[in-house]
Amino acid sequence: MKYILSKRSFRSIYHEKVQQLAPDYQLVSINELPDSFRWEQVVITIGWDKKWADKLLHSATNLKWVQSISAGVDYLPLESFAKYGILLSNGSGIHAQSISDHLLGLLLMKTRGLFPAMQQQMTHTWESETIPYDNLSEQVITIVGTGQIGQELARKLSLLGCSVQGINTTGRKTPYFSQTYPLTNLHSCAQESDIVINILPLTEDTRHLYDQPFFQAMKKTGSFINVGRGPSVDSHALLAALQANELAFASIDVTDPEPLPKDDPLWDAPNLLITPHISGQTAHFQSLFMEIFLKNFSSFTQNHSLTKNEVSLENGY
Repeated sequence: MKYILSKRSFRSIYHEKVQQLAPDYQLVSINELPDSFRWEQVVITIGWDKKWADKLLHSATNLKWVQSISAGVDYLPLESFAKYGILLSNGSGIHAQSISDHLLGLLLMKTRGLFPAMQQQMTHTWESETIPYDNLSEQVITIVGTGQIGQELARKLSLLGCSVQGINTTGRKTPYFSQTYPLTNLHSCAQESDIVINILPLTEDTRHLYDQPFFQAMKKTGSFINVGRGPSVDSHALLAALQANELAFASIDVTDPEPLPKDDPLWDAPNLLITPHISGQTAHFQSLFMEIFLKNFSSFTQNHSLTKNEVSLENGY
């Protein structure tokens, strides 16, 4: 028997589909291992736990493929995967609707002044003349990361009359964006943007990408939103920009470290909304995830290749 070891449980229907595709494979959850389970029989994992490394990352391993549950893979031992010839695919696309909806909600609340209205309600204050508002369709919006999430957000914003520009590694043209620029243009785009949204994965090139010079380049009336990875933002620089009123508003769904410690000064930063990494919470997750996994599983059992969302171990995405 060959095992597919999963970090989370899946409904019985998906165990049956695995058996239908390849009867010599068995999908097992780490929380419900059968008595016959042996680590040397693990060929595939769904998700990853660093506790598995000693048992699965060695010269005699039979592990051939890791299917990440998340889109980001920065937390995985990519060098070890490359060393032992282990394939990697991610969950890119699963969270496109949920994260784009999360961002759309933030943008509408920001431009319609709902955040200060909520603060006024908490203090039983009625000062409508102090609440700023804008037309969302008139905002210059820059989305940094033009993958499936960025494209879905740009598509939805275009339906609301917005013109959205994007930033990716090379500036390659991407659907739903009025213009795309390379990452080297980040600061120049920030200077003209009302809203900058980060959806990039974490790599060595994106660690602390949003630092003091970046926030200084932004408009004082500008807003910054991060639903990518916490370490992409220099937290001290973000805090300083908010405290000095060099940035009008920010929202972060990811932090560094995470969870954010109770005594972290970001909790009390002015004009900052912190959400506890909820933007990617997705309805119907199992069916969406298994659509990716089962397509890959079919091709893997036929010719040891992946057809969807394969990750470059060198680039990290």
